[in-house]
Amino acid sequence: MRKSHPVRRVVLATAATVSGVVLLLSLKPASDPAAAGAAPRQPAAGQEAPQGGTQGGVQAGSGAVTGDAAQTQYGAVQVRLTVSAGKITEAEAVQAPKGGLSGQKTQLAVPRLNQQAVAAQSADIDVVSGATYTSEGYKKSLQSALDKMQKESSSGSSGAAQARTVTGEAVQTQYGPVQVRITVGAGKITKAEAVQAPKGGLSGQKTQLAVPRLNQAAVAAGTADIDAVSGATYTSSGYRQSLQSALDRAGG
Repeated sequence: MRKSHPVRRVVLATAATVSGVVLLLSLKPASDPAAAGAAPRQPAAGQEAPQGGTQGGVQAGSGAVTGDAAQTQYGAVQVRLTVSAGKITEAEAVQAPKGGLSGQKTQLAVPRLNQQAVAAQSADIDVVSGATYTSEGYKKSLQSALDKMQKESSSGSSGAAQARTVTGEAVQTQYGPVQVRITVGAGKITKAEAVQAPKGGLSGQKTQLAVPRLNQAAVAAGTADIDAVSGATYTSSGYRQSLQSALDRAGG
C-alpha cells in the first residue's frame, strides 16, 4: 500500500479551503444593509401618507343663527337656522302665532316654510296659501338670519360659535327687581340665571320655586316667549322683560 506524501496532503487541503471561500462569495446577496436602508419608507397600515392626510376641526360657517323677530298682524315670527359648512341644514320657527285659528294656520304653514328654506337656501320661498301673514313674517326673519350668517362668514370667524355672557336690564316688580343673565353660544341660550329676584318671606319662597323653572324655560325656548310660573306672576313677568333685554343686547 502506497503512503501519501505529506506535501501532497497540504496542497490538497489548501485547494479545498480556497474552493470553499469562492463558493461562499458566490452565494452572497447583491444588496447589503446600507443599500436596503436607502429604500423609501412606506406608510404603516391604516396610516395615510402626508399628502393624503386631512385636517380635523369644524368647518367655517357652522353653528346656529337666529333671525330678528318679525311682527305680524297675528303675532311675532322668528326663525332659527342650523348651518353646516355654510349651508342651511335645518330651519325652525322659535316664535309663531299661537291659539285659535292662527295656531292652526301656524301648524299647517311652518313645516312647509321650514322645508322650503332648507331646499332654497335663501328667503326666496313661496307663501303658504291661507297663512299669508305668517309666511311674510317667516320670510323676513329668515332673511335676517341669512344676513347674520353672511356677516359672520365674511368676517372670517364663526361668531355663532363664540360663547359670551350678557346681562339684561333690572326690571322693577311689585315685590322687587328681577334681572336676568344669559350665556349665549352657537346662537343659542346655553345658560340662564336670575342675578336679582325678590327675597324674604313669601316672595322669597315664590322666587325659589319660580326662578329655576324660568331658567330652564329660557334655555329650552331660546327666546323670551316663555310661560309664567303659576303663583309667581310678577316675578315671571319681570324675568321675561329682563330676558328680552338680554337677548336684545346679545343681538337677538
